Amino acid sequence: MDSDSDPSADRVGDDESGEREVPLTTENESPLASAGDDATVLLLMGDDRNRDLLVEALGERYRVRAESDPAALDAAFDCCLLDAGAFEAVGDELDARRERADPTFLPFVLLVSEESRGRPTERTWGRVDDVIELPVGRQALLTRVSNLIERRLTSLRLRRTVADLRLKERAMDEAPVGITLARAAGDDNPLLYINEGFETLTGYGEERLGEDCRFLQGPDTSDETRAEIRAGLREGRSVDVDILNYRANGQKFWNRLQIEPLRNEAGETTHFVGFQTDITDRKIRERRLEVMARVLNHNLRNKMNLITGYTDLLRDDPDEESRRRSIDVITETAADLTGIAEAVQTVDETVSAPALDAPVDLRDELVEIRNRIRSRYPDAEVTLSLPGDDPIEVTVVGLAVAVGEAVENAVKHNDAQSPSVEVRVERRPEGWVTIEVDDDGPGIPDHETEVLEAGETSLTHADRLGIWLMYWVVAKAGGEFDVDTGGDGTTVRLRVPARP
Repeated sequence: MDSDSDPSADRVGDDESGEREVPLTTENESPLASAGDDATVLLLMGDDRNRDLLVEALGERYRVRAESDPAALDAAFDCCLLDAGAFEAVGDELDARRERADPTFLPFVLLVSEESRGRPTERTWGRVDDVIELPVGRQALLTRVSNLIERRLTSLRLRRTVADLRLKERAMDEAPVGITLARAAGDDNPLLYINEGFETLTGYGEERLGEDCRFLQGPDTSDETRAEIRAGLREGRSVDVDILNYRANGQKFWNRLQIEPLRNEAGETTHFVGFQTDITDRKIRERRLEVMARVLNHNLRNKMNLITGYTDLLRDDPDEESRRRSIDVITETAADLTGIAEAVQTVDETVSAPALDAPVDLRDELVEIRNRIRSRYPDAEVTLSLPGDDPIEVTVVGLAVAVGEAVENAVKHNDAQSPSVEVRVERRPEGWVTIEVDDDGPGIPDHETEVLEAGETSLTHADRLGIWLMYWVVAKAGGEFDVDTGGDGTTVRLRVPARP
């Protein structure tokens, strides 16, 4: 209070009703900042001169609602000032109102007049955030209430910020792709964040935070693709590649990797955000289209040309023996075409089949394959070497078809009088199944297997669709497909996760 101010303006005597007025002092200080002017102050107190003065003073900055009914606590407000009577009347409802506002800060102020003045108890301070003794200077009142409201508004802003962050994190966690955030730090860019989609896709969780994402790479990851990624990160530019990666359980998958640099105001790259999408099915489909295009453009065209040519010879050839040879060639070629059509259908049905609803017992499937081959090729010897007697449960789509193809090819392409094939199964490492089909045949030509990784061309291609079928079944499951072949036989190895 200024020393020159009129005392009668600072303290006023009893009014006509006999109630003692407790006015506000009029301190000549600079006005408060305008922040929070839209806030609402609830005055919960009796209808007296004090309330009128408080409404007048606080109304300079805030919307003020003056109430005497404790039910007013249910309404929205940013700060509540209560006199002693209202404080006693609301009782535990004040605590309940705080709890409803939690975690947002909602301030309560106890006004203590000369008549009710006493030292606030510990319980009182546990329920209110400030105790203001009346009379009080106008500026002091506004300052103290303003500080509480500013805390309230800060709390609201923080809550909105946290809610926004949680919403964004939820959006990223529920995104159908993997999302990572890494700090740009030179050769190693440690992960700072991974979403649930990344963990679902790769099997890796928060234990990998702080590491460079190279742990997804493995033995069959292309060196050229690795170099392309390193160059993009080093130069701070976008990267968009298809890369063969490995899940935590060792399972392979094709990953569409997109990396975008994040820059600060100075244009410096500070972070990299990565997006990972499983495109294994797409890669298999693309390769299937390549192979089927070759079958149509090469195999079918050549065989149809052969049939057409021998048909022309047959039409004009008077020699009975020559005509018979032409008919034999046409018949054999037609049978080849039928075989190609059946092989194409088998590949399409096997590789495009939906996921299994329940695991199948590979042991039963292999016994059925052995019996079927023995029935078709009575001179062939097919033996099974299986672990234990318990079921070998797998959910790999088309696995039995692929193994059956390997066994039948081993017998069909073996000119020995009694072809021998052994099928061995091992369950290691844990969660994986390795199937080896071992024969004593002449071996598979190199060009039949080289195209599996390099791709087919008009000059280099596989003559058998069966080897592609085996490769695609294993690739779809994220496993390993190997062929060891030579003059003394061939071993076809299919290594797959039991439950991809």
